[in-house]
Amino acid sequence: MRYIKRSIEDIVERTDRTFKCVLITGARQTGKSTMIRKLFPDRKYVSMDNPFTEERAREDPDLFMTLNAPPAVFDEVQRTPGLFRYIKIKCDEDERRGLYCLSGSQPFELMRGVSESLSGRVGIVELGGLSLREITGDTFDKPFLPTSEYVSERARTAKAPDNLWNIIHRGGYPALQDDNVDWGTFYASYVKTYLERDVRELSAVHNLDDFRRLMVAAAARTGQMLNYSNMADDIGKDQTTVKNWISVLEASGIVYLLEPYSASVLKRAVKTPKLYFRDTGLAAYLTRWLTPETLATGAMSGAFFETFVVSEILKSYANRGIDYRYCVSYYRGKDKRRVRTAGGITETESEIDIIIEENGVLYPIEIKKNANVSADVTSAFKVLDEIDGKRRGMGAVVCTCPHPGRLRENIFQLPVWYI
Repeated sequence: MRYIKRSIEDIVERTDRTFKCVLITGARQTGKSTMIRKLFPDRKYVSMDNPFTEERAREDPDLFMTLNAPPAVFDEVQRTPGLFRYIKIKCDEDERRGLYCLSGSQPFELMRGVSESLSGRVGIVELGGLSLREITGDTFDKPFLPTSEYVSERARTAKAPDNLWNIIHRGGYPALQDDNVDWGTFYASYVKTYLERDVRELSAVHNLDDFRRLMVAAAARTGQMLNYSNMADDIGKDQTTVKNWISVLEASGIVYLLEPYSASVLKRAVKTPKLYFRDTGLAAYLTRWLTPETLATGAMSGAFFETFVVSEILKSYANRGIDYRYCVSYYRGKDKRRVRTAGGITETESEIDIIIEENGVLYPIEIKKNANVSADVTSAFKVLDEIDGKRRGMGAVVCTCPHPGRLRENIFQLPVWYI
């Protein structure tokens, strides 16, 4: 299978030149090992997935480190947490940069080892699934921001994909970009491997069937506010168990919890995070939307489109080495607003799907799967004007319109492929 160039490669190389260690985190099957081999072909590659190698690293770490002198790559390093202390010793003994490239598919275990042993010695990079830019070969590398400058520059390379819903349904795992790889077989194997390895190691889950039901329940709620009570009722478990298991899904890169925007002036704002699956293909598999056509026209099409857009925005930041957790949020208010729909006037809670903050400016984003949208859907944007010390910037409605345009002077209408 051909190698797909990753947008984050230059960030990995820069981090390697800056720190003694570079740590690449990300969910299983996002292409970490493949990218590392491509970037560092001359370094010794050691995978802790090999039981014999893992045993040697655990039982005699001194000898292991001697036999695998830097520069070296240690893959799935979270399997040998005791090794972090020895990596620290080697880093302190050597003044060179780029001594070790570490990677693994369990960010929680990795970060615990890093914080305890490698603080100040390691640069951390997150690799997600393939973005739409990477899938279509678009080399544009700026993080998404709905400004006139961004839209003008983005227009130079932005191109509508042949079949957007096929991309949403197939998902962003590199292996699935090969048309010969069967979609159902891949995800069945992925779920089985994830449950039997990552879940067992991250949490004391005694019944994997119960956890699988939680995954299905979570996938059915992608794009919704997180309701532990509702999910607990669905799978027949208590709320504490559901909270613990959601944290496992989050820690292993399966879901992302989008936090609400926090400002004291927004007293009636909802404080509950929204749940999004990181990969729309996995969510489609778990909820049994078996073809792109049924997904595009089904009851969950809006939720899946929103999930895809949120994931693309997060990737645009992560691929530039930017921690999006500090600049991306959402807003929902308890006050009702009147919205004009095809059926007349309805009342709904005020909501802004995404708020991107940069340099004290708040950029509101609304997400709609339709090609035709109106400025009415952005009425909630005005709530940001109430926040002292912040300024509302350009807003946007991200949708499936064929070309960018303006709904109002300060609101763009943007095709999803402009992210």
